[in-house]
Amino acid sequence: MNSINRRSVLLAGLGVAGAGALAACSASGSGSGSAPALVEPSGSAVAAAEKKRTSTGKVHSLTLTAAPATLDLGGGVTAKSWAFSGRTPGKELRVSAGDTVAAELSNQLPNKTTTSIHWHGIALRNDMDGVPPVTRTAVRAGANFTYRFIADAPGTYFLHPHVGVQLDRGLYAPLIVEDPKEPLAYDDEWVIVLDDWVDGVTGTPDEVFAEVRQGMSGMHMGGSGNSSGSSGGHDMGGMDGMDGMDGMDGMDMGGGSSPSASGDGMPMKFMLMGAESDLLGGDAGDVKYPYHLINGRVPADPDVYEGKPGKRIRLRIINAGGDTAYRVVLGGHKLTITHTDGFPVDHQRVDALLVGMGERYDVLVTLADGVFPLVALAEGKNVTGMALVRTGSGRAPKATVRPKELNGMIMTASQLRAADDVRLPSKKADRVHRIELTGGMAKYNWAINGRAYDMRNPTAAPITVEEGQRVRLDFVNSTQMWHPMHLHGHTYQLGQAGPRKDTAIVLPKKKLSVVFDADNPGQWMLHCHNAYHGEAGMMALVAYRA
Repeated sequence: MNSINRRSVLLAGLGVAGAGALAACSASGSGSGSAPALVEPSGSAVAAAEKKRTSTGKVHSLTLTAAPATLDLGGGVTAKSWAFSGRTPGKELRVSAGDTVAAELSNQLPNKTTTSIHWHGIALRNDMDGVPPVTRTAVRAGANFTYRFIADAPGTYFLHPHVGVQLDRGLYAPLIVEDPKEPLAYDDEWVIVLDDWVDGVTGTPDEVFAEVRQGMSGMHMGGSGNSSGSSGGHDMGGMDGMDGMDGMDGMDMGGGSSPSASGDGMPMKFMLMGAESDLLGGDAGDVKYPYHLINGRVPADPDVYEGKPGKRIRLRIINAGGDTAYRVVLGGHKLTITHTDGFPVDHQRVDALLVGMGERYDVLVTLADGVFPLVALAEGKNVTGMALVRTGSGRAPKATVRPKELNGMIMTASQLRAADDVRLPSKKADRVHRIELTGGMAKYNWAINGRAYDMRNPTAAPITVEEGQRVRLDFVNSTQMWHPMHLHGHTYQLGQAGPRKDTAIVLPKKKLSVVFDADNPGQWMLHCHNAYHGEAGMMALVAYRA
């Protein structure tokens, strides 16, 4: 292999996109002065933008019932969770570009729990984005609401709630928008949904958040006699000062274990220590998950795709996880990356790809003869999810198999280039915003520009843009952790010619510049797609001025 195949070489490209020095940044929109008038989510500008969308006139009507469910994860593992219509992932929704989706959400969740549906990656009309209280109120328990919008951009997307940490339950499903003029040639498709699973097994996402939000300074970690002071995946030196961290020399930080409480203090049931990844710049994640699923199945009893040797299939890979990036391979095969986050890229042939939470990748693969593991390595966590591809006779590999491709050429988004027909024309930015990612594990005070987003005052300190502007966002990650940053209602381009995406990994202590055209008026969330970082406050509002 040449030098580009070495993981150490790939790190430089992941955190920074584009060439040359960054221009000076404008104010982030959170300055002093009177609050600007903003485009309303159901205002005339939103209606006008919707009229411009190309429509086929075909309507797909469906009902999504959010309710408690006992889910069979395979291998004798069951989980009491919440899901759409009793299954996870939910039933795939497949439409053609220009079709109208009319999806009725029926909220049958317990304990007066409100919910919503966010159509992740779709540049839809603002009032259908499913982000309470920004775009409209949440759907009350026992109530129904119909989301109706035109899905005019082909690609691989998914749907999930945008209330609390409901993302980390079973409430998600793939959304595939087909291209009626599909340029790719292939014989079949297989949708791959990756997920880290805790709900109904060792606890609930709300219990996870209640623990991790205490931060490292709120934990009482005791006693295995490790006096090195090493923090494993969580860098104690960069965590806002360690007030309350008495007894640090008693911490056991190794191997991803969770120290138990000794004496007073909160036990660490869910917080994961020692998860490290060079690809992610250090700390790989916060949460200890008992299972990592592919299409809702544990590795001991995997989902199986059956095909024929020599056939070319398209894998649509979706990371629906809450806290885990995955390194994805198909044992014995090369993968050709064709799309990321719904948009085409110049094709790249690789052994593996890195998929952060909220990201999607499409790849083509020509199937060999036999039985092959599709493995999703939980990056930095030393555990895997697995599915199988069967095209002939042979024994299935063990659930713990680690194909050699995991250590081959690994592709990250910053190494990709947008296809010519979707690359944004070169243009000077009309507006530049510095988006500093702040906070740390000590106090679990994740934020944007030092301000935790307040759902009780959703339009305070907006990051403002105007319709028709070319906007540049300079993500500056001042934290010790990586963050997959997701922008609703738009796709942005990494640097001058990088891929078009709506979710991109920003490495610790790195800068990532992205550009987009402000062509979808309304009020849109910008946030970390780590479910727990976002809920802690790493969100902001990108709002169009009226």
